[in-house]
Amino acid sequence: MTETSDKPAPADGAPEPTRPLTEAAKRALAEAEERRRLREAARAAKAPAEVGGRDGPDPVRYGDWEKDGIISDF
Repeated sequence: MTETSDKPAPADGAPEPTRPLTEAAKRALAEAEERRRLREAARAAKAPAEVGGRDGPDPVRYGDWEKDGIISDF
């Protein structure tokens, strides 16, 4: 006979559950997540503004080059 278990099977590639995290480990993970969030926000804020471009989506990607595209687009 086969044994059945009440525990759900782990997904492929997922690490098997280990012992519970300590409070210090939880704080460290929270701090790391906060640093990642701040880094991504800073990276988004540093994006330079386009000079002389048109408003809207990327002109090359959305076919503006076929509709009187601006040479600076390229």
